[in-house]
Amino acid sequence: MAESMNQFKFWFSSQPRAVRAILSVNVVVYLLWQLVFVHFDASQSFFLRHLALNPGLSTVLFEPWQLLTYSFLHLNSGLGGLLHILFNMMWMIWVGRDYEAIYGSGRLVGMYVMGAISGAVLTVLLHLIFPGVAVFGGVVHGASGAVLAILTMIAIHQPEQRIGLMFIGVVRLIHVVIGFLALDILFLSAGGTAISAHWGGVLAGLLGGKMILAGVNPTGWADWIFRSGRLRQMERGGRTGTGSFLHRIEHWLENRQSNSGGERGASSPKIYQMKVSPHGSTSDGETNVDRILDKISTSGYESLTRREKEILLSESEGKN
Repeated sequence: MAESMNQFKFWFSSQPRAVRAILSVNVVVYLLWQLVFVHFDASQSFFLRHLALNPGLSTVLFEPWQLLTYSFLHLNSGLGGLLHILFNMMWMIWVGRDYEAIYGSGRLVGMYVMGAISGAVLTVLLHLIFPGVAVFGGVVHGASGAVLAILTMIAIHQPEQRIGLMFIGVVRLIHVVIGFLALDILFLSAGGTAISAHWGGVLAGLLGGKMILAGVNPTGWADWIFRSGRLRQMERGGRTGTGSFLHRIEHWLENRQSNSGGERGASSPKIYQMKVSPHGSTSDGETNVDRILDKISTSGYESLTRREKEILLSESEGKN
């Protein structure tokens, strides 16, 4: 039991901080709801009336936080509720981990927030236009819209991104998004699924991905918040090793480019501490890192294998 707990702690600590934060909030709230809050009428009513999304326009105008808080709630009971949060969080890990490692925590959190709000706004609008349609009414909760925003953004930004699915095989991420939308249409007449939140999340991810391709950062506000947090941590002398992996890769590449074609000057910052073995190879893995950096320069980070990403992350943390 202790060994399993240690393995879980090691696995959890290895996740980038935005993924860890989103996982933690969703899972903790889910467990508290299932074990405590659902058993008391007052707390149950508070969650359903004030934290979940009640799509009436008057309600949202007076309680605008519902546009976001609903995306951290998974209030269904039984196996269905467990599968709901399980798959939402697994998708976050499957597609969010590597993307955050290279593009930073701000972009992942920012798109989660944008997807949640977009899904909520579309739900409110459709409920206002079609008040009698069940799928656009009722209490809405769950992270599906926010997670779909992240999936769609990555699928648009990295159109060749693929993922392996059980019983299906390796498919492009954009086809996974299309599959989700197709399922929404198939279950359009069934109650209990807030498909408008899904559609709103996909729209946010589509817009975000297109903006990134056009050179515009849709989550600059979130990046600023995370950068400010890192600066405050640095001022306090805190550890900043959990910062954006992208900055470390950029630092490596910039130094390699500035020092190519000539001797390294005495004042130039060293990227690695070279330890050459008697056989002429480096003993600290620099040859592997140089090869990986060359691959990033020519083909992009997404072209790396999982092993290469692990090597780069390990070297980054070790030299930080």
